[in-house]
Amino acid sequence: MTVPLPGVPNWVDLATSDLGDSTRFYTNLFGWTADVSGDDFGGYTTFLLNGLPVAGAGPLFGEGQPTAWSTYIATDDADLVAARVEASAGKVLVAPFDVMDQGRMAAFLDPSGAPFSVWEAGMMRGAEIFNVPGALTWSELNTRDVEGARHFYATVFGWTFRETEVGGLPYVLCDNLRQPVAGLQPMVGEGWADDVPPYWLVYFAVTDCDMAAQHAFALGGRVISPPTTIAIGRYAVLADPQGAMFALLAASR
Repeated sequence: MTVPLPGVPNWVDLATSDLGDSTRFYTNLFGWTADVSGDDFGGYTTFLLNGLPVAGAGPLFGEGQPTAWSTYIATDDADLVAARVEASAGKVLVAPFDVMDQGRMAAFLDPSGAPFSVWEAGMMRGAEIFNVPGALTWSELNTRDVEGARHFYATVFGWTFRETEVGGLPYVLCDNLRQPVAGLQPMVGEGWADDVPPYWLVYFAVTDCDMAAQHAFALGGRVISPPTTIAIGRYAVLADPQGAMFALLAASR
């Protein structure tokens, strides 16, 4: 494995109110196996696909923390990212700190309030498999301030942007070194409740979106947005039994 490219989402993990049930749900849905760490890491669970790490999960850290997936963006200097976040009207939620010899992480809010994290690789480099069924395939910021997000993430990670459409609606691609690494979805129009805060949505690849959504429902999940065909394939948005949102994508190309 090479060192993760800075500015590219390279890890996702789940903070959950019921780690045991979350493990049941996702291992059944995606065919993952669960590798539970020792007490030094608080029982943190690494999910493996074909023996390779694809995602993680752990218990909630404090009262009021929601069950949710977190997106981590690779960096070679977490402290520099923290300084850029503060200088760009973001907020440092968790200052950079070492996770034993595994790496260095920090957690932030962008100016609109969307949480995200960074990972500076040590012994643990992040996910080691992408874009195959059961692995992370896309990361998307849902935000009401697209222009503000473009300025912020350009300053923090050096991203550039391209305007496009998805399903006939405006969409923005985030490029890192001229390659798309994430998307910006404007939270405008019908279907966006006023009380839904901005958030990063993680997409996992599947072979058949409809079958995977049905399977998730049978396992106790909830279908928020049913399978829909777009130019790149078929996707759906779901919530797991504890309420964490995630998406499925069966790409046609």
